[in-house]
Amino acid sequence: MNYSISQLVNRARAAQKIAENFSQRQVDELAAALVYKFSRKELAETIAKETNEETQLGTIQAKINKLTKKMPASLYFNLGIKSVGVIEEDREKGLTRIAKPIGVIAALIPSTNPEATPIFDGFLSIRGRNAIIFAPHPASKKITTKIVNIMRDVLDKNGVPKDLFLVIEEPSKAISQELMASCDLTFATGGASMVKAANASGKPVYGAGTGNCPSVVDETADLPDAAHKIMIGKTGDNASGCSAENSIIIYEEVYDDMLGLLQKEGGYLANSEEKLSIQKVLWVDGQLNKKIIARPVLTIAKEAGIKIPQYTKFIIVEENGVGEDFPFSGEKLSLILTAYKYSSPFSNAIALANEITEFCGLGHSVSIHSYNKEHILEYALKTKTSRVTVRQPNGGSNAGSWNNGLPNTFSLGCGTWGGNITSDNISQKHFLNNTWVSVPIHRNEFPEKDIYGDLLENIQL
Repeated sequence: MNYSISQLVNRARAAQKIAENFSQRQVDELAAALVYKFSRKELAETIAKETNEETQLGTIQAKINKLTKKMPASLYFNLGIKSVGVIEEDREKGLTRIAKPIGVIAALIPSTNPEATPIFDGFLSIRGRNAIIFAPHPASKKITTKIVNIMRDVLDKNGVPKDLFLVIEEPSKAISQELMASCDLTFATGGASMVKAANASGKPVYGAGTGNCPSVVDETADLPDAAHKIMIGKTGDNASGCSAENSIIIYEEVYDDMLGLLQKEGGYLANSEEKLSIQKVLWVDGQLNKKIIARPVLTIAKEAGIKIPQYTKFIIVEENGVGEDFPFSGEKLSLILTAYKYSSPFSNAIALANEITEFCGLGHSVSIHSYNKEHILEYALKTKTSRVTVRQPNGGSNAGSWNNGLPNTFSLGCGTWGGNITSDNISQKHFLNNTWVSVPIHRNEFPEKDIYGDLLENIQL
């Protein structure tokens, strides 16, 4: 690297000063151009193959789908959010909200999603009239650098300063730390250690917490439908994403039927000896084994020395405990699904889900397959979670999909439960500063009875 972080930031600031004068139409056109460029079949396939070659994580088809389907859907959602000038007026309250740029953003890019996160962060950044500097994970620096250079070329062809997008070609922890300390805001998409480092930078941070989604299946669930959707959520991109179902909590009276249906969906139910073999290779010195994370299920079986059918899509292990002594209760980032059984009342399922997320994944997501509205509401009220997906594959749905109303994103805040500043799906509003303009309004004097009503009747003063 023949440049310093200060030089990169200075280049970004110079470009951002020009972007401050862009119109809403101009930034929308640029965002659309970026997403359209990567959604074309030929480039999407090339990017997906090169990503898989460099990282050995996930599947080529899943990465193609992110670029050709998920990314345009994310653009569609965010184009509905104004990002330039006056974006909201409330005449009754005398308030006007004006959107302004943040400045220069640092974006930490994970190796599990290096093909999509830079594009997503990039089009949100340009719509906010910001500059952004990407810090790739060392394991995926080639593909992230290639993507950013393509994005720079799009800007250049449209007469826009290409230094609105910059990338650190030879990343390291020390360089990333310096970058975060030099920029105005950091978006840290990745594991807990990355988010912790970002929070220590001394600058504002939007981070994502650890995922470890438990999915409840109660007695009212459509079991075949639930099994199919859990398979979809578990197997997407070889479970590289933090949203993949990690555990299922099944009501005891439908437990055996559900496991049978999951096996029909391609699950392989490991016996106790096979479970122990998998555990030995899935964790090495207490850390997830990089040879297992987001790899094909047959690779996992080979590493563990067990034989599974060729058609197997994922492996199921049964568990009855949570915590350090039960590692399968934690996040696995692999095609391993942990199965638990619960008995009545339904509060037992909630207690188990809370125990699992408190061990790992607090604040991220939970899901439920149920038609019992009381169960769904109780589950949502009594779990410390930012999202509850209902009768959907959690992996692929909690980050927004074409078939639900959640904001489409590639980064999920986990609230203070997960050590994050937001519990939102990261979207356009997080790439903006706001200025509020307040003008006087006429309001009659409020008598005390209208202010307090009956709220003080039972209060001792």
